[in-house]
Amino acid sequence: MPDTSGSTGRSPETHVIDFRAAEQLLAARDPRGAVKLLDEVIAAHPENTAARLLRARAFFAAAQLRPAELEFSVVLEREPDNAYAHFALARTYERQGRPDQAIRHFRLAAALDPKPQYVKAARFDS
Repeated sequence: MPDTSGSTGRSPETHVIDFRAAEQLLAARDPRGAVKLLDEVIAAHPENTAARLLRARAFFAAAQLRPAELEFSVVLEREPDNAYAHFALARTYERQGRPDQAIRHFRLAAALDPKPQYVKAARFDS
């Protein structure tokens, strides 16, 4: 019987468990542990945008800003209307000292979803 579980040889169920465990690790402030689990999930399922978004969040939490930027960008290529991904990418740019790129994505986030935190960050009044 052929292996259909992806490149890691693990079952799809194991990848779901790893994804959920990575969520818990990130919530418990262990972003590097989350990244390790998500690396395997994404190796097996590179199209999984939710796993990529979670890994981007983990990179950001671990202050690995360039990998976070790249991962948020992949998410936005696939889901250009993802307000959270725009907001998080903007925060990443902000932490990198790239305010012009940050404000663009803050404003896109606010335009897509007028949550108070997005609107405030977008600084439309300036």
